Parts: sequence; C-alpha cells; structure tokens
Amino acid sequence: MSATGTGREAVAAVWRIESAHIVGTLARYTGDFTLAEDLAQEAFAEALVSWPRDGVPANPAGWLLTVGRRRAIDGFRRRAARDERYAALERERSEEETDPDLLWDPDRIEDDALALMFVSCHPALSPESQVALTLRVLGGLTSDEIARAFLVPTATVQARITRAKKTLAAARVPFEVPPGPERRERLGSVLSVLYVIFTEGSTATSGRDLIRVDLAGEAVRLARVLARLVPDEPEAHGLLALLELTAARFPARLDPAGDPVLLEDQDRGRWDRAAIRRGRAALDQAGRVGRGLGAYGVQAAIAACHADAPSVAATDWERVVLLYEVLGRLAPSPVVELNRAVALAMAAGPAAALDAVDELVASGSLAGSHLLPSVRGELLARLGRTDDARAELEAAVALCANERERGLLRRKIERLG
Repeated sequence: MSATGTGREAVAAVWRIESAHIVGTLARYTGDFTLAEDLAQEAFAEALVSWPRDGVPANPAGWLLTVGRRRAIDGFRRRAARDERYAALERERSEEETDPDLLWDPDRIEDDALALMFVSCHPALSPESQVALTLRVLGGLTSDEIARAFLVPTATVQARITRAKKTLAAARVPFEVPPGPERRERLGSVLSVLYVIFTEGSTATSGRDLIRVDLAGEAVRLARVLARLVPDEPEAHGLLALLELTAARFPARLDPAGDPVLLEDQDRGRWDRAAIRRGRAALDQAGRVGRGLGAYGVQAAIAACHADAPSVAATDWERVVLLYEVLGRLAPSPVVELNRAVALAMAAGPAAALDAVDELVASGSLAGSHLLPSVRGELLARLGRTDDARAELEAAVALCANERERGLLRRKIERLG
C-alpha cells in the first residue's frame, strides 16, 4: 500500500478512536465546546495532508492536540491581540513546543468524555441534533456515516450539527459535567439518546436492512463508556444490560438472505453467550447500586427472561407480563402496552391479549404505526379469524417502511392462504 493510503487510513483510525478525547481535551483547554469541535476538525484536515506526505507521527493524538492548540492560539490572536485569555495561552506555548503530550492527561480523559456526553445531549438541543452530535463527537462517525445510518441526506445531518453548535454557543453552555441534581436530570437525556441510537440500529425504521449492526454496536460501546464513568447510576447499568442482552440475539435474528427470523424460529445456540453474560452482570450491578430497577433495568430484566429460556414455550411469560406492568407504571407508553399484550397472548391466550389490543385501537394510540395492526393480525390469525387477520396484516404492510419487515408481513399473509 502507498504511503498516501497508509497516512489516510491512519487519520481515519485515529479519528474514530481518539476524536472524543481530542475534542474533550480541546474543549477543556479553550472552555468552548463549539470551538473545540471545529479545532479538532481542522487538525484532522491538516493531518490528511501532512501524514500521507511526511509519515504518521509517533504520537498521533499528541500531534493533533498540538495542531488544535496552535489553531486556538492563532484564533485568539486574530480576535484580540491583548486579550487576557490569549496572553495566558501564549505563555504556555513554549511549553507546548517542548512537550506535545502536555494536554494528553489520562486522568482527565474520562472526565472529558463524560462532559462531552452531557454537552452533546443538552436539553437546549432537539432530539435529532442530540443524536447527530453524540455520534459525531463521541462515536467519531462522519456526517456521511450518520446520514447513511438514519437514511437522511448528508446535508441534513450537517445542518443539524451546525444548528446544534450554534445553539450551544448562543446558550453559552459550559464544557463541564453538570452538578448534583442537574446531572441526574440530564442523565436521562444521555440515556435516551443512546437508546434511540441502539433502537434504530436494532430494528431500522426504514430502508433495506432490518439490523444496522455498526450503529447498534456504537450505542453499546458508548453505553459501556457511560456505565464506567457513572458507576453509581443504576439506570446507566440498566441501559447497558438491555443493549447487551438485546444485541446478543442479533446473530440469530436474520436468515442468510437478511430476512427476519421470528423469535420462536431462532436458533438460540447462535445467541452471543458472552454478550448475555455481560448483560447479566450489568443487570446485577444495576440492582446493587439502585433501590429497585428503573425503566431500562426492567426492560433488561424482560430481555433476561428470554435469554434464560431454552425456547419460547419454556419462557416465563407470566413474569414477562408482570414486568411489562411494572414498566407501564415507570414509563407508560402505548408501545409498552402493546408489548404487554404480546406477552399476555403467550401467558393467557390470544383472546385476552386481543381485548388489550382493542383498547389501544379504541384510544387511537399508535395510529399510523404498523406495529398495532401487525400484532392484531397475529392474534386474529391464532383465533381462526382469517379474513380479519388478513385485513390487519395488509394494513400493516401499507404502513411499514422497512423492506425486510414488509416481506415478513407478506409471508404471514401468504400463510393464511
């Protein structure tokens, strides 16, 4: 491979691995998250020119931090030559020239990563912007990669990131881990963003692929980081447990053609036992540090019921129903009620579950979602009401945006025959 190719590959690898640390360190150094993200981008752009030509430096992260810091000093000089902050930074420049690792403080990296999470998920930002910014600065994904993951134009992702940075700058959001009560309050936003990223990766809402393993894997990685950074927060462990236990089933969820395999048809021998052990350990940790499980922990407990069972028939469905009832009190939503109805069908039969689903229909919940007619069609088919089942499944096909799921629904219609 040419030196140019090697240099560009090195830049891409360092960006993916170290971008969060570099942005965090520059944000701590400048006190400005928005500026830090721009400086990091400029440093990586310079690396794309320099490394293929001059070779990869011995300490790539230190090189990038040095470039980013110099750019910051140049910017301060242009804006205010006698500014007090510039003067302080300029005094440190001689030290920087002799020690390019000056900013690379391993003891501060984790604090910086945690601050990045809270800044990226600041409540002043829209949920879409939180997701995009988190994947950009913490996941190291490019705008193109984020756009492909969520099936939106690259320009849309870039606009979201730009708006997010402008919003943070206008609100003068400090680069810090929020204190006490505010930290706990905003932790919910961080958890929610990671959950959204994983959910889209686990079951894509649209497109050709049902599972986007890279996107889901990025959410799992960030959840591991968060659980390590806030070891006393039970829901951080609960979310990690949920993601690990859910991802454990990925190897068996698709057939060789990429089509979905129903839970009852999955080869449980293909489930990732290491991921199940990690999920179990995280769930146990959530129980130890908290006073009862939170919403993510309860969902993880449901996933653990499936992981522990040798088959669908051997699953403790009564416990699953009870856990969904608990979840409905902790985080009420029509999706939770629909999932409870599915579990109820296994525990008490389709008739009891159909009553619960019909209540959702009557309430207007999940209107426009393919999930409700899909479940209702399944229940009607089990009750022998074939024509009604076909009508519901056809309605689900019309509403479903994912090609693989539509194919599964059509196969169910064909089996009604």
